[in-house]
Amino acid sequence: MAIQADGDDLLFSEIQTEYGGSNPISISEYYGKGGVTGSGEISLSDFYGTSNYSPISSSGGSVSTSGDYKFVTFTSSATWAVTAAAGAASNTVDYVVIAGGGAGATACGGGGAGGLLSGTVTASTQDYTITVGGAGSNSSGVGVTSTRGGGGGASGGSGGGGNGTAGGGTRGGASGTSGQGNSGGTGSGNAVGGGGGGKGGGGGSFSSTKGGNGGSGGAWSVNSTTYAGGGGGGSAHGYGGGDPRGSGGSGGGGTGAAAIGAYSGSRVAAGAGSSNTGGGGGGGGWYMGGASGGSGLVILRYKFQN
Repeated sequence: MAIQADGDDLLFSEIQTEYGGSNPISISEYYGKGGVTGSGEISLSDFYGTSNYSPISSSGGSVSTSGDYKFVTFTSSATWAVTAAAGAASNTVDYVVIAGGGAGATACGGGGAGGLLSGTVTASTQDYTITVGGAGSNSSGVGVTSTRGGGGGASGGSGGGGNGTAGGGTRGGASGTSGQGNSGGTGSGNAVGGGGGGKGGGGGSFSSTKGGNGGSGGAWSVNSTTYAGGGGGGSAHGYGGGDPRGSGGSGGGGTGAAAIGAYSGSRVAAGAGSSNTGGGGGGGGWYMGGASGGSGLVILRYKFQN
């Protein structure tokens, strides 16, 4: 924490707390500290408002401030250039890397969410290539790569839902990538899809003529925001006893389609996964295609002051 900005009660011990030093304190130990002179006469007032904290220096991305931290957000591919790190008071960087979500299938299965990975790394002075995946593409940054969401019925970061097909029987959802997402739900052979898997939970399975819901997303503990929800399963059926569409999972998952006899007498298209969330696209319904998954996201956080 910086030394007080003014006043007449500053103590040597406060300077020592900020900059270190041995007892008995000698003022010469602090030459060049906090921007004060490197030799000659110095006084306590020279230290007003100074700090021993040296943060990471970097450029690139969209930068915002929250408390003592800087957040660097990438919604498209770019470079994060770190020009000073080794001498920083803290060069620990928190990250979340989210891949693009998978598309829903025409045969009703919801798309799986993009894989979500989070943790911490120790930054060094270098240029970091940040890749933000579009729908169905991997994302990478600070040495971490997350796996793209699987399309309806295909494996990926979070597996897509089972494809509903005509002719009876059921089809299980595809597997998710361990540590990144969960499997998709089961679809029926009566053209009703399972939901795509999400970071926080697996995709729901069909129920009668209703598509399975997309799996829930997962929250990044650093900003408490939920990402990477699975796409809802689509249905070739009408409402009858209720809405046949599978809902998208929390964290950007798209809603499934309703293809025949939908409310208001019209078909309802599947919803796309939300941009920069990694959400899976909603599943289609027979003659209606599934929707695209949402693009990925990379966010970095580091401390810039005490």
